[in-house]
Amino acid sequence: MPEENWSRSSWRSKSVDQMPQWDSTVCAGVFEELSKLPSLVFAGEIRILQSLMKNVASGKAFILQCGNCAEEFSDCHGPKIHHFLKIILQMAFVLSCVGGKRIIKIGRIAGQYAKPRSKDFETINGVMLPSYRGDMVNSVEPNAIARMPDPRRMVEGYFRSASTLNLIRAFMQGGYGEIRNARGWHTAFSKFFGDSVKYLNLVSRVTDFLRFSDVFREEGGHIFEDNVLFTSHEALLLDYEESMTRFDTTEGGWFDTSAHMLWVGERTRHPEHAHIEFLRGVENPVGVKIGPGYSFSDIRKLFFLLNPGNEIGKVLFITRFGCSKAAEELSPLLEMVMEEGLHVLWMCDPMHGNTYVNGSERKTRSYDDIVGELDVFFSVLKNKGVMPAGVHLELTGENVTECVGGPQSLTDTDLEENYLSGCDPRLNMLQALELAFHIGQHIAASSLDNNQ
Repeated sequence: MPEENWSRSSWRSKSVDQMPQWDSTVCAGVFEELSKLPSLVFAGEIRILQSLMKNVASGKAFILQCGNCAEEFSDCHGPKIHHFLKIILQMAFVLSCVGGKRIIKIGRIAGQYAKPRSKDFETINGVMLPSYRGDMVNSVEPNAIARMPDPRRMVEGYFRSASTLNLIRAFMQGGYGEIRNARGWHTAFSKFFGDSVKYLNLVSRVTDFLRFSDVFREEGGHIFEDNVLFTSHEALLLDYEESMTRFDTTEGGWFDTSAHMLWVGERTRHPEHAHIEFLRGVENPVGVKIGPGYSFSDIRKLFFLLNPGNEIGKVLFITRFGCSKAAEELSPLLEMVMEEGLHVLWMCDPMHGNTYVNGSERKTRSYDDIVGELDVFFSVLKNKGVMPAGVHLELTGENVTECVGGPQSLTDTDLEENYLSGCDPRLNMLQALELAFHIGQHIAASSLDNNQ
């Protein structure tokens, strides 16, 4: 529970980073409107995720958190949502079968409409414009009017999130995540990529096996039959997050009902600033992105602000060091946390530290670098006897060409074929599926080591 000096608006007295300069009069009306709208998720759902996080801490489950870098309002579209569900279900199926654990699925969806930026302005076609900060702030269109921050976009973001959630719940509660659909999840991708023989062979083996055995059954169901998809996004626009924060009149506590899980970014995790002040008062599980050059004292301080009771499963450290720096940066951080006795769940974000701009001025990522950082992450945790909690990936179910390498051996030249991201590059379906097999092997090895 938050301390007595916290309120959902106490962040307003702190220094704030990465927030747009809203029209204060318009913003006040938007805040009032949002505060009266129904919650997007509910305290009971968040409490379920809290309990599952404890299973992650004990090594019984693993988190797959993935989705778009920044959702666009146009992503609130039936086929696009359906494609995303297919790829996250396929990846969870592979991770369950290869890794042997229940997979907790958390989408970067239904609210990931805002992004921090390294610069306030960017130059496009010789014209300096305010940076695009996500559809909930301004438009990607390269003109001065479209790039002006508009708080009314938060209302549209709310309704787009609600519509996306509505379709997700309809699919999942209707049994779409059941094993009998595993082959069908892949069919729609075949016309773009061809069949993944490795995936289809796995489906056949598991389907045959389940006809004769209940060995995978756990608490009344198979470990990969879990018709729940939790949502998450970066808690960046604090006006929006405050308006969606409600008190649970049933069991008590303040919950940010815009998503089940929230995270704070590398640029906004200063312990004395507004984002940590806000997040320290909500009951949601909170992720903390940590990149190179972190301060031990800052990390320790923000941990106890977010989790003063040192509860298991409350705080996740999401490391994003880059392949070349992962080993030297992760080891001392892990040692500090262990020495302090902090209850931390460890996740790896192998995407953001491996972003670069190629010779054609395209922002991209190398599949090999992504794999390389994951390998270091699992290896370092294994050597320290710590269970890995999950992975945090940017991907899409669309047929994009945004990251080089992978099973299709994409090159810089191939990126021009179908580069659709308005922000950061994402893995496509085949790259994501291949990565799931690789991660699954690491999960299995971690479990085996832990049980010896």
